[in-house]
Amino acid sequence: MAGARAATPGPQRPKPLRLLRSLRIMHLATEEGAMSARVMRGSPPGAAEVGAAVEALPAIQEYLRRHLGDETVRLVAAEDGDATAVVLPRAALDALAQILRHMSLGRGVSVVPSNAELTTQQAADMLNVSRPFLIGLLEAGEIPYRKVGTHRRIKAEDLLTYQRQDDRDRREAADELTSLTQEMGLL
Repeated sequence: MAGARAATPGPQRPKPLRLLRSLRIMHLATEEGAMSARVMRGSPPGAAEVGAAVEALPAIQEYLRRHLGDETVRLVAAEDGDATAVVLPRAALDALAQILRHMSLGRGVSVVPSNAELTTQQAADMLNVSRPFLIGLLEAGEIPYRKVGTHRRIKAEDLLTYQRQDDRDRREAADELTSLTQEMGLL
């Protein structure tokens, strides 16, 4: 907005984080919750994007550290003397920090709504397993799915629930193995 000025923060509002570069916001459109394969792949960022992520990440991390208890954050995007204030949920800025961290390492990032329905290949890619292995998990009842004609569809939130539980199980197994190793005096 030309000539717009940020409102003065009240006593309870955090000090705004000023973003001096233009923000590029990508909208990921979905049809009936199905994500396209292009969106799921999350192509790696280019050198300029990696550089911008490396530059922006420390400022956002510092802001989040200073405002640990805040439920919302107030950002001010400024360019050529014009400023626009935006109030966001803290979770959105936390997610942005995670995205920037991955981008700064040259990794592609995908944002998938929890209600999105994934193909078996997309789900296998997210878990970093083969499609036949994923189908075995589905058929064994490890991950809920539904059939659309002859095709299986998996909700992203169900896939993430499985992934979190699998990670917990692996950690518990590793802790138990460490404990047994210590009891046997092998460490």
